[in-house]
Amino acid sequence: QVQLVESGGGLVQAGGSLRLSCTASGRTFTTYRVSWFHQTPGKERTFVAGFGWNDPDTHYADSVRGRFTISRDDAKNTVYLQMNSLKPDDTAVYYCAARTRPGNYFHPGEYGHWGQGTQVTVSS
Repeated sequence: QVQLVESGGGLVQAGGSLRLSCTASGRTFTTYRVSWFHQTPGKERTFVAGFGWNDPDTHYADSVRGRFTISRDDAKNTVYLQMNSLKPDDTAVYYCAARTRPGNYFHPGEYGHWGQGTQVTVSS
């Protein structure tokens, strides 16, 4: 089992920055991969950023590429999402998720473990 806890969300003005953290426990950190998704009311959870199964590959949604950066600190069992140049359209609940096998990193169904989510609100 993998337990995930997100933190770092909040309210920020457009153009500002936030850093989200996802701290994992319960299983050796290097045996799974963590990605970030976001979700707005009435819509499906969608991929934001994540690691390929073979490091150091990273992947981003087109809407965030060049503005967001995913990184990891294995010593702290933590994955980060640095979000810069935030836009009101980035407003959502952000979730980190873990998958324990190679597959389609883009699809939420590939992930068996999810955090509780953290709200990010970007004001215009």
